[in-house]
Amino acid sequence: MAGHFQKKMKTKEDIPTASLPDIIFMLLIFFMVSTVLRETTVQVRTQLPSAEALTKIDQKRLVSYIYIGPRKLDGNRIGETGVQIDDALVEDVGNVRTIMYRKLVEQPKLIVSLKVDTTSEMGMVLDVQQELREAGTLRINYSSKREIPS
Repeated sequence: MAGHFQKKMKTKEDIPTASLPDIIFMLLIFFMVSTVLRETTVQVRTQLPSAEALTKIDQKRLVSYIYIGPRKLDGNRIGETGVQIDDALVEDVGNVRTIMYRKLVEQPKLIVSLKVDTTSEMGMVLDVQQELREAGTLRINYSSKREIPS
């Protein structure tokens, strides 16, 4: 009779961790693929003008940005109007043609987005536009910020 009332030993059940490395690597790959790193350091000031009607570009990978505005100097000072493509300042506006032609050859559906500061010299903007025409990059977008109604 003593055998009928014996305490059963409780066994500790472990959480299975065999698939844990697989899960960690899947998360790592997901974050590596979905993270977008900032590609350019803007060296010119670009305070964009505001607009009422805007159209958003869906395919950002087809866009190449050209920044036109006063150069940022040390001590929060600004200099003369400069042109920047990607991470490099363009010293001679004539180089815009060759740079953008090479990009157009690599990506035939290239869209050029001009980010022009509100205080930029219009002559510089016209020179860049003329160089873009000469390079054959005719799909041009002018970036602006949305006007907030008051």
